[in-house]
Amino acid sequence: MRTAALALGIALLTGAVSARAETPQVDYLLQCQGCHRADGGDTPGSVPALRDFIGRFLGVPGGREYLIRVPGSAQSPLDDAELAAVLNWMIEQFGPAEVSASFMPFTAEEVARVRTPPLTDVEGVRSDLLSRMSAARTLPAD
Repeated sequence: MRTAALALGIALLTGAVSARAETPQVDYLLQCQGCHRADGGDTPGSVPALRDFIGRFLGVPGGREYLIRVPGSAQSPLDDAELAAVLNWMIEQFGPAEVSASFMPFTAEEVARVRTPPLTDVEGVRSDLLSRMSAARTLPAD
């Protein structure tokens, strides 16, 4: 048994076996909090808040795709299943009040299909989605 444990330890150290067992929350903290903060808050002037807002994207056409294709998502080192899990975790943590009862969780297959190419006109697409949200009355009045 000791030999097997030693062999596994060597394999992990040399990269022969993946030791990846992060939860979606840990993946979020490692991959997303640098811009979106641990609490889903904004970075004033550059990165919008997720908290109390991310779920609104799911209420307009193109919103799901936007969440998958923004460069931070699309170009993250997370594989498709990990990214789907992080997106679902983010919706649950930062936007449950805005999500309809018919919400279908993101899947690895959906992420794989939509993720490439990443958005190049992030601001334009986001502006269009915000206009759709406003028209659909899913944005609070200013």
